[in-house]
Amino acid sequence: MKYAELKRYWHIELIGGEHKRFTWRRLLRKYRQRSRYRYLFWYRLAGYLHARGGFWAERARRLNDRLSERYGIEIPLDARIGEGLFIPHPVGIVITRKAVIGRNFSVFQNTTIGQKSDDSAPIVIGDNVSVGANSCIIGDGLRIGDDVTIAAASFVNKDIPARHIHISRHVSSLVENVDGRQPISTRHSRGS
Repeated sequence: MKYAELKRYWHIELIGGEHKRFTWRRLLRKYRQRSRYRYLFWYRLAGYLHARGGFWAERARRLNDRLSERYGIEIPLDARIGEGLFIPHPVGIVITRKAVIGRNFSVFQNTTIGQKSDDSAPIVIGDNVSVGANSCIIGDGLRIGDDVTIAAASFVNKDIPARHIHISRHVSSLVENVDGRQPISTRHSRGS
């Protein structure tokens, strides 16, 4: 990653796009404004340092470890994520290091994008993809096309073609407690 590319990431992801003029003052204002901007600023800087290699790669790894501890987001520097990364609620996000993600990717809180095994093919996610909260994308060599929306609380383990919406249908059931039994979790805590 070149310095111009780093600056372009900051311009699009923090300042709000190419239609707004890039200034360091505007970047600093956005940095101070919200924690999601601070995460993106440091994550992209760590990616830039990692690409330089050597001494800087080790510093980048440490920086990314601190980001993971502070924000609860595990996105390895090996993951390839295009410009326009948007994380509205930076908490509980895990992305595999072998992910290849296109431009304008939105990911909400408590989402996992992972693989069954480390030696499997990468997960490829296209441009303009949005992944809702509490979603799980797990599989080997999954392909998610462009312009896809994955609804909240979805489980994805198969390819999704371009221009589709993926919704997982969950079944909820109620069982009547006819004999007055208490669940195991409360049985021992009531002292009876």
